[in-house]
Amino acid sequence: MDFSKAGELMKLQQEAMKVKKELENTLIEAEVDGLVVTVNGEMKVEKVEFESDTIIGDKAALEKAILEAVNKGMKKAQEVAGDKMQWVMQWMGMGDMMGGLPGGM
Repeated sequence: MDFSKAGELMKLQQEAMKVKKELENTLIEAEVDGLVVTVNGEMKVEKVEFESDTIIGDKAALEKAILEAVNKGMKKAQEVAGDKMQWVMQWMGMGDMMGGLPGGM
């Protein structure tokens, strides 16, 4: 067994856990028509709030705002997660392995 590879894998696992914790605590806001959706770096919706109540009575506008704000927040969260994971892989000297994966991850 190659212990240097095992050590590298252990470091990678530790770094991945550190990034996971950072992503849990990273909050991304996406706003559409006064509706603000807050998503964490693990792509879980944390909070939904209205900056104004102008679209609350308009069902179609509200549905559209929810859809767009959630999608916008998820996209931003994916970009943040991809950037952090790419940094970990470069730190571990594996940057070339990440090039072919979607979103840079």
